[in-house]
Amino acid sequence: MPEQNLSFVLEKANSVRFEDRPIPTLQSPYDVLVNVKFTGICGSDVHYWAHGEIGHFVVKEPMVLGHESSGIVTAIGDNVKTLKAGDRVCMEPGVPCRRCNRCKEGKYNLCPDMAFAATPPFDGTLAKYYILPEDFCYKLPDEMSLEEGAVVEPLSVGVHIVRQAAVKPGDNIVVFGAGPVGLLCCAVARAYGASKIISVDMNEERLAFAEKYAATQTVVAQKESPQDAAARIISTCDLGMGADAIIDASGAEPCIQTAIHALRVGGTYVQGGMGKSDINFPIMALCTKELNVKGSFRYGSGDYSTAVQLIASGRVSVKELITGKVKFKDAENAFHDVQASKGIKTLIEGVEDAPAVNGDSTAA
Repeated sequence: MPEQNLSFVLEKANSVRFEDRPIPTLQSPYDVLVNVKFTGICGSDVHYWAHGEIGHFVVKEPMVLGHESSGIVTAIGDNVKTLKAGDRVCMEPGVPCRRCNRCKEGKYNLCPDMAFAATPPFDGTLAKYYILPEDFCYKLPDEMSLEEGAVVEPLSVGVHIVRQAAVKPGDNIVVFGAGPVGLLCCAVARAYGASKIISVDMNEERLAFAEKYAATQTVVAQKESPQDAAARIISTCDLGMGADAIIDASGAEPCIQTAIHALRVGGTYVQGGMGKSDINFPIMALCTKELNVKGSFRYGSGDYSTAVQLIASGRVSVKELITGKVKFKDAENAFHDVQASKGIKTLIEGVEDAPAVNGDSTAA
């Protein structure tokens, strides 16, 4: 029999399988059922695949992977007003409780009871069908492709980070890390009017891409003291007293230390990348410069809709980031590619419908 809801399931570290599961049923009159068409692979997906855990989130039961997805609405609840079957949507993969203090103050990304796709114990979106509330599905404008829709998730991360940095027209910013999120931070900062956007990385191939994509300048990271690295960045990029804002999208301790030294007095530092749990931090420079230091976690109110608008308006382009696509049956290949740092963003295509038999045009 043809599969009903083929899913890509992580059993434990380094062990995945395809499993046919029941098509999920609408649990709320505000839910929609989405036929998933494209899913990007995030570093967190690869980390679960390789290690079976991230911090205190541990895979104890088989879990469907994936959370960067777009698709087509196939069914809606009775109270859904803004979507209909056939609409193309991108999918915000974390649903908060909507009742706690964090949710009520508009910071639902910090909800302690967040149900986030592909974060234990919640299944992800690498399946033929997935259910989300209506307000966590964003209708794609006609000019946006489903492939671009799958990149809205990491772009929303970039939007949130740049908002945390309070980037404004004329600012000079530095972004450490030229991976997908770092590149998207550069693109959003440019859309927000930043004057200088400096990308720093050890990978010169990534930096070459960054300069063509959104960065105004690039700096190759070297083995040197954080103070010397900061002085070199400031001098090379003519930053005067230092950068207005610096974003770390690498999680690397030397980058974090360098960033604090490269900021001007009163500047803003945002931690977007995840690295070691504890690091050596230049606390005296933080104090004497009176820096604004912020974390950034996923995305919050308005970030997803902003990301859609940035793409639809042409202010941010994500097509260049899509450097590979694989069939659903080859999903594990995408994980190997991301782990090996091949390309920028690899997409997994949705489950293909079974061919019609004896003139029957109904999709399986």
